[in-house]
Amino acid sequence: MNVVIIKYNAGNVRSVSFALERAGVIPIISDDPEIISKADKVIFPGVGEASTAMKYLKEKNLDVIIKQLKQPVLGICLGMQLMCKYSEEGSTNCLGIFDQKVLKFKNESENLNYKIPQIGWNKICELKSPLLANINENEYMYFVHGYYVEIGEQTISTSNYIREFSSGIQKNNFYALQFHPEKSGVMGQQVINNFLKL
Repeated sequence: MNVVIIKYNAGNVRSVSFALERAGVIPIISDDPEIISKADKVIFPGVGEASTAMKYLKEKNLDVIIKQLKQPVLGICLGMQLMCKYSEEGSTNCLGIFDQKVLKFKNESENLNYKIPQIGWNKICELKSPLLANINENEYMYFVHGYYVEIGEQTISTSNYIREFSSGIQKNNFYALQFHPEKSGVMGQQVINNFLKL
């Protein structure tokens, strides 16, 4: 199987690459549109800042290529947020694959005990996609994020931190997760394995 991890200046590729290797797949890491287009599966990871990442994607013409992909595509963390239409981080217009907006966690008066960003384990609930097959309801996954994707029709899992938000979204061949499956132990590895079977 030919799996490509999109290489860009916010990609967290090492741990994703290790997770794929555990599943028996040696990925290609590339920012070449032709290589990405010909992949069986594409993973779009990310750790970093939205506006800087979008600028790089545009410079490499990756913003156009990603939207045109017909094979299964998995966005992770910032990758998920960049697949939405808009992010409050840097007032950034993103790829627009998903209709949802990305909003900043704010500590309202009743939630002052919450630290921003959320770093650590949290439950995923209301699971709705083959991507999340054989994952238990209320399973714990590992999150690192200060911004969240609002709930919408494309939500396939929810989580709660300060407020309820989308921890997973799906539209056609595009899948995206706010948590890091590659850092979420056995159940996270199951999500990676599920993606490879889509």
